[in-house]
Amino acid sequence: MSRQAGRAQRVVEALAASGHYLWRGWGSLASLCLFLAAWEETAQAFGPLILPTPMAAFATLGGLLDDGGAWPEIAVTARRALAGFALSLGVGSLLGLAAGVSMTASMMARPIITVLAGMPPIAWLILALLWFGAGDGTPVFTVFIACFPIVFVGAMQGTRTLDGQLREVAQMFGLSPWLKLTDVYLPHVVSYLFPAWIAALGMSWKIVVMAELLSTEDGIGAALAVSRSHLDTAASMAWIVALVGTLLAIEYLLLEPLKRRVESWREFASSSN
Repeated sequence: MSRQAGRAQRVVEALAASGHYLWRGWGSLASLCLFLAAWEETAQAFGPLILPTPMAAFATLGGLLDDGGAWPEIAVTARRALAGFALSLGVGSLLGLAAGVSMTASMMARPIITVLAGMPPIAWLILALLWFGAGDGTPVFTVFIACFPIVFVGAMQGTRTLDGQLREVAQMFGLSPWLKLTDVYLPHVVSYLFPAWIAALGMSWKIVVMAELLSTEDGIGAALAVSRSHLDTAASMAWIVALVGTLLAIEYLLLEPLKRRVESWREFASSSN
């Protein structure tokens, strides 16, 4: 009976989690519909030269996708943005974890991170143009240096806020270093890292388009520059929709499943306590 009760409880918990996830999905869909409705009303008020309707933007994007000209530009922008984001995620997480372990390292890193976070991305872009020229190095470096402080601070705060009692309990039960890392330290730190990663992901897309607009001849940023010079507002909005759609796909197909795994671990830990 106890085994059957445990199975029934797990089924109920799984159904509740699925219902919660679907409810969140419906909420996101409702907010998207409200945004599209506001976009439609604004476009009707100001006219297509100022702001095309959502249907006009989607139709233009559909034409670009059918012609095959949009896919290479989207792929180039995604590659540059993800390359800079991955570099900032790896380097920022490792250095942030190391700084969080030592109070001295945290104090020494604070003014440097303040300078990096406060410096405008356009200034880094100008320097990158001088250092790397008009190529992939400029947008990738600009994305990396703009996202690095966000990831670094998230990793450092996650390490600094680790409950000392958890360490004592892990030490008392004689957990191996690997179990301490995977079952005690890592889930707590990742709960701080995920918001930083998502913020850095959004920042990477904005920065890479700005860098491409000023430094490259391909990518969504360069396509936006061409549509602006032609006063083609519909094409500009189509490229913006492609950019936002790619960003949402990466967030909800890549980061969101990982986030749910971490949250499920935290719920399991809290229920077991």
